Parts: sequence; C-alpha cells; structure tokens
Amino acid sequence: MKALVMEEVGKPMTVKNWPEPKCPPDGAVVRVEASGICRSDWHVWQGDWTWVGFQMPTPTILGHEFAGVVEEVGKEVKTLKPGTRVVVPLSQGCGVCEDCRTGHSNQCFGAGAGGYARYGLLNHADFNNVPLPDEVDFVEASSMGCRYVTAFHGVLDQGQVKADESVVVYGCGGVGLSAVQIASAVGARVIAVDLDDRKLELAKKVGAADVVNARKTDPVKAVTELTHGGAHVSIDALGIATTCRNAVMSLRKRGRHVQIGLTTQKEKGEVALPVDQIVFKEIQFTGSLALQSFRYPAMLSMVERGRLEPKKLITETIPLEKAFDVIEQMSSFENVGISVINQF
Repeated sequence: MKALVMEEVGKPMTVKNWPEPKCPPDGAVVRVEASGICRSDWHVWQGDWTWVGFQMPTPTILGHEFAGVVEEVGKEVKTLKPGTRVVVPLSQGCGVCEDCRTGHSNQCFGAGAGGYARYGLLNHADFNNVPLPDEVDFVEASSMGCRYVTAFHGVLDQGQVKADESVVVYGCGGVGLSAVQIASAVGARVIAVDLDDRKLELAKKVGAADVVNARKTDPVKAVTELTHGGAHVSIDALGIATTCRNAVMSLRKRGRHVQIGLTTQKEKGEVALPVDQIVFKEIQFTGSLALQSFRYPAMLSMVERGRLEPKKLITETIPLEKAFDVIEQMSSFENVGISVINQF
C-alpha cells in the first residue's frame, strides 16, 4: 500500500510502498477513507515529548485522525463486522486496566496511529468500536479524530462549561477552533485569542462572539474588560508559555483553566505560572487529554442533529502526497483550519 513514512525525527517524510498492517486477533484493519493532519504529528516529527518518556520508534506511519470502512476483523472480535463505517478513536484503550474499567480509557496510552496510509489498525476493536452514522461523511468524521474530540472532552467534561458562561480560548489552530465551536454550541460566550487575523476570522465564523489579536493588544486586559472581571473558563489550546500564563491570568475569581495544548522544545513541559494568583483567586487548573471511546456517540449525535458542525473547520482536502507540506507549515503556524487527506 502507499503510505507517508517518517524515517527519522526532523527529516522529510516520503510517500512509499509499505506492507499492509496485519490484523491482530482482537483488532481490525480499517480501509482509510479520510485522515486529518494534526499538530500532534508535528510534535512527534519534531521529537517532542521525550521529556515525559515518549519516544516514537522509526520508521513509522503517523496519522491518528482517521475514518473508514472495516476491511477485516480478528478472530476474537465479537461486535464488529467487515463493511462497518467507523471512526477510529485517538485513545484506543485496552478495556481491562484500571483506567479503562473506571471510565478513563483516555488515560490508557494505547493511542492509535497509521492513518497516513490506505489501511490502518483499530486495536481492541470490541472496546474501541465507534460506528459512524450514515449522515456523517468520512472527511468530516476524520476532522474530529483528535483535535475535535480533545476539545469536546476539554470543554464539556473537564471544563464543565455551561450556558451563559464566558470562555476564552487561546490559540486558534484546529483544537482551539474546535473548542470555540463546541463552547458556543452549548451557549457560552466565547472569546478567541490568536496572533493571526485569518484564524480569528474563522473563529468568528464558527461561533466566537469576540476575537482578540494578541499581536496588537494586551489579551489579558482585553478579556478582562470584555467579561467585566475575567472569564469563567480559559482554555490554552496551543501550549506555549505565553498562552498558558495569559489564559490563567484572564480568569475571574474561582475561574477554571483547562490545559489542552502540549509544549514544545522551548518549554520542554515546564511553564511558569502565577501561583499566588491561583491561590488568592481559587483558580482550578485542569489537564485534558483525548476522549474516551464511549463518549464519541454523544458527540456524533450532536453532529447528526446539526448542533456541532466540524465541517466548518475544514479548509482543504488533499492527496497523500501533499500531507507532509501541511506538517512542515505547522513549524511557522501558517496553517488555517483543518486539512484532511481524502485521496490515497
């Protein structure tokens, strides 16, 4: 099969012929119909996260935002059949560890990959089976694979965002725009912050009530004024030191901060925070990672009913051969919206 292969950290990825994946006894092979290109893969390509013990073996096929049709199932699989349309979850829990058994399978680090190819794997298929409704096409489904589901978990489960609350989102890449749309859909007043007017314009189109260009104005001051004292919830969807600190400083008393963005080589996982402010204002600081597979149906139901429209975040569909160009552009934050591979 044709696949985009990462052979070394930091070196150009190339499209080449690659063996098709073998079906595990409890897994499934999925014919990939669409695959989103996520900044998490840029992080892996850069060699990030070694400071938390993560090391991706090479050569490898990245791509963890994909949807398609089940081609083959393992002999132990009971609930999934060939021909089923599926979304492949980012976090593919094992189903038997303590995290999975207590409802936190997103903490079971069996993340999926292999979507930058014609065929990918769904591991522990009975546990991670997420059927795709007929009303949702593959391109839209793949755009939800990581950034959208991560934002869904961050906004609703971890941030507990409620109608009429004010929410500020720092960083309007894929996950930030997803957070803007989801928070707006549940009735929150959303303020989007970024350095790029193109991204802020898209943020307005997907639900932001106000936008702030942090290159032109002090974002903390602007958010405090717009919300008459600070936001109820802040989301750092980028992960650099400046956005994390500014997001926390944008909160009102007893505000809630959700950290979604992961850091880069510059921070190496360490960011200075205004601890005294956190104490005096009783601010909650919460991390958020991926989404449990059993929560996907709730999100997909909102898409079916038109309450969520991830397709509005898709700015281009491309062939596999152009995917690495998109990943390279992430080094300078050039990308606007979500790019999806739909030609293999």
